[in-house]
Amino acid sequence: MTRSDSKNIAGNRTEPLHITTSIEQTPRRNGTRQYPRALPQPVLNILRPCVAVISRMFWRIRWKDTQNIPSSGGVIIAANHQTYVDPFWVGAAVKRPVRFLAWDAAFNWPVAGRCLKLFGAWPLQLEGADPTPIRLTLQWLREGGAVVIFPEGGRGNADGSLKKFKAGAVRMALEAGVPILPVTICGGEKIWPNTNRVPRLFRTVEIVYHPLFQVEQCSDEDARACARRESERLAAIVRSAL
Repeated sequence: MTRSDSKNIAGNRTEPLHITTSIEQTPRRNGTRQYPRALPQPVLNILRPCVAVISRMFWRIRWKDTQNIPSSGGVIIAANHQTYVDPFWVGAAVKRPVRFLAWDAAFNWPVAGRCLKLFGAWPLQLEGADPTPIRLTLQWLREGGAVVIFPEGGRGNADGSLKKFKAGAVRMALEAGVPILPVTICGGEKIWPNTNRVPRLFRTVEIVYHPLFQVEQCSDEDARACARRESERLAAIVRSAL
């Protein structure tokens, strides 16, 4: 993938996504790259239901329509973003290896940053010139992995409404040839609004998994125009369950 590809995937902005945390990248014999270290998958399989149990202890949380989660094959899981624990909530029902694209600044937080790394998150920001995180994500998808992305590029509005979706998720789906699983987090803004430093307890939140979303590019449409149009369609699906 060329540098211009990474710029396009970043959305309407001209800067490509950038990884700021130092990651050893040792090429494999087949030319692919090694992934950043996370906890072994058997350990993550054990911790996943623990996250669900802990969440139910502190909040009235429900996971809906989990039958829409594909059990195999590359897939981008695109969700709205309301709280700092969204990656753990969204991933709790995904019973397969999954990676997360997360705000790089969160990796500097004492507890949350360590948890993000251990659970398989990759630190990204929307400025810089290093295409490595995009290449890693596309490689993971092509090898049949699942990746969680928050197309808003940050936490949503305090009232729970969506910010405009960036085009990165759709561009990566086009590049890797994989579907998108739209996910709606409903009620998270009442638990941890972006005006609060700590979450509120015992509130209700629902995580809704929609049917797979296939990116459709028109024959006379370039990739950038397709990404803008399909990002709006993706946002409409996520918004439908708010």
